[in-house]
Amino acid sequence: MRDVKQGLNPAPEVSKPQPSGWVAAAGLVERWLARSERVDTLLEGLAAGLSPQERARAQQLFYGVVRWASRLEAALAGLMAHQPRTKVKAVLMIAGFELLEGGPDLTAKVIHHAVERAKSVTSPKEARLVNAVARKMADRLTVSPADLATEFAHPEWLVNRWTRQFGLETTRKLLEWNQQPAPVYARWRSDAPVPAFLAPTQWAGFYEVKAGHWDEIRKLATEGALYLQDPSTRLCIGLLAPVAGESILDACAAPGGKSLFIADTMKTGKVVALDEPAAPGKPDPRLQRLKENLSRAPHGVNVAMVEADLAKVNTVFYRNLSLPESYDAVLLDAPCSNTGVMRHRIDVKWRLQDGDFARHAQQQLSLLHAAARLVRPGGRLVYSTCSVDADENDGVIKAFLASRVGSRAKLVRSVQAYPWTDGHDGAGAFLFEMVS
Repeated sequence: MRDVKQGLNPAPEVSKPQPSGWVAAAGLVERWLARSERVDTLLEGLAAGLSPQERARAQQLFYGVVRWASRLEAALAGLMAHQPRTKVKAVLMIAGFELLEGGPDLTAKVIHHAVERAKSVTSPKEARLVNAVARKMADRLTVSPADLATEFAHPEWLVNRWTRQFGLETTRKLLEWNQQPAPVYARWRSDAPVPAFLAPTQWAGFYEVKAGHWDEIRKLATEGALYLQDPSTRLCIGLLAPVAGESILDACAAPGGKSLFIADTMKTGKVVALDEPAAPGKPDPRLQRLKENLSRAPHGVNVAMVEADLAKVNTVFYRNLSLPESYDAVLLDAPCSNTGVMRHRIDVKWRLQDGDFARHAQQQLSLLHAAARLVRPGGRLVYSTCSVDADENDGVIKAFLASRVGSRAKLVRSVQAYPWTDGHDGAGAFLFEMVS
């Protein structure tokens, strides 16, 4: 008997809907609200199936919610009798950011889009709630808040601290800066011509990466032709002034961008990159990136990666590893509050506490003492932070110079970069000569 199936036309393939960046962002916001996970950790788990455009959209929406979280929370306050599911709140927070971003002219479109998305990620009843609440939220977001902390979505204590330190007008400039998406910059490392799609900047060797060329950028980064890096990093390297043939210690090296910058400047010599070891059983992505970056150093530079706590090891430790016990120059790019890089580290302001500044300053001074002991007589020591706070910069330097170890040091030069005047991340850098 003839198989009747042979006469049937094959069923048409049903195309699967493409993953949505908006839906992916809702998942990221949901996890951030529920678990307070770090933004960079959450982004590492962003769905691999997203197209580059949808992935960028997911990151843009997620970053927008985190940047404006307290203002969005304020607009939502009191609009619902009961706390919704975290997923529903995530949808409302994204809608709120899009309302802020788009302005009154796009209100209807934003709300309609949020409700349609809510239908796919929540229940029909919850989608109706999104519709009602988003409309009221839109009215609240069009009213300018009376205080800077609410207007620019920063903790009130931090705004007050900056106002005391910088004054009201300058604090507003810093807050405005922090709330803008950060440009991406690349430091060109190759002798080959710079591609036309990299836009020159006012900072020699640094180029702005424009949208639309990420495949080429990834390829160039993998090949080592460029390194994605903010121009503020040039300040501490400029003060350190690495010279060919020197031995240099990068004392808090991970993820290794500055170690690589030092090696590129020297061309020949030795770079020892030191940072704290990973916790037992927990691989540290920063140390892995340090290892990868050191592998791209010029062939004439001998590199060594060391996992140790700078403040807890002595010269015997280095001797046992056949490493120098003193160095021509030491860079200490110290752990800090990150107040100069909040454009990039957008969740820092929500994790930072007022008492952290004193704690950081104490640790920084301890590390500075340890670093100074590793500089040969006549050698150079550079202390740097990505902070704009005086306690972590001038305050640490004054305490160091007044100490027994610091009495051997002569402050030669310093530079403090502020985003609102320099146009890039904030940073402090201080050059010492160890005189005896």
